[in-house]
Amino acid sequence: MTEAAVGRLAGRVALITGASRGLGAAAALAYAAEGAHCVLVARTVGGLEEVDDRIKAIGGSATLVPLDITDGPGIDRLGQALFDRFGRLDVLLGNAAILGTLSPMGHFEPKVFEQVMAVNVTANWRLIRSMDPLLRRSDAGRAIFVTSGASRRIIPYWGAYATSKAALDMMIGIYAAEVAHTQVKVNLFNPGPMRTFMRREAFPGEDEAQQIPPEAHGESLIQLAMPSCTMNGQWVAGDAALEQRPSSIS
Repeated sequence: MTEAAVGRLAGRVALITGASRGLGAAAALAYAAEGAHCVLVARTVGGLEEVDDRIKAIGGSATLVPLDITDGPGIDRLGQALFDRFGRLDVLLGNAAILGTLSPMGHFEPKVFEQVMAVNVTANWRLIRSMDPLLRRSDAGRAIFVTSGASRRIIPYWGAYATSKAALDMMIGIYAAEVAHTQVKVNLFNPGPMRTFMRREAFPGEDEAQQIPPEAHGESLIQLAMPSCTMNGQWVAGDAALEQRPSSIS
């Protein structure tokens, strides 16, 4: 038996979106190292394969799902496939997100604004719709959605992204309240500034050496995914976030 097979998430099934890079890839490696079987969702096949190679190198296991997260019927098919194979889902990490563009509110191209909302909000609703029945079949379903400090601050030109994350916060807070009397626990996680592609998009001149790597949040994401986690409806900030932590979202 490998070391990964006897970890804190041994035998758990974890679905991670945006898993080909950044925080999603870091979470996948952290979960796999603790024994979880990771279902990795992203559009980029090459990126998924690279993460899979790293997971195999530490003795972990993964299933690769090349899928555009805005493909609602595709998410439904994934839910059915997970039911057929595992009969449940133990951990859902809704991580996939896009920045869009930084622009005055009245200057956003409609297709850009709509795409940000589709990826950052609607896709997570489709995940809830398809995966909630599977999380309820787990003895301790855990759902974690990645938010941002932008959801709670007024920042000029960040209208599309900040609006999408504020909507996500409300949606997940309502979902957490709805499952409060079940075995499912639902929380938001704000990692704060990280050394990621999205951060480079937003702040192209920033010194990456001063940024926190996504891997630094592995332990926090493990804690939120464990059956022993009792928090529900919390807005949890990582070490890089400046906001108070944790605070209620319910």
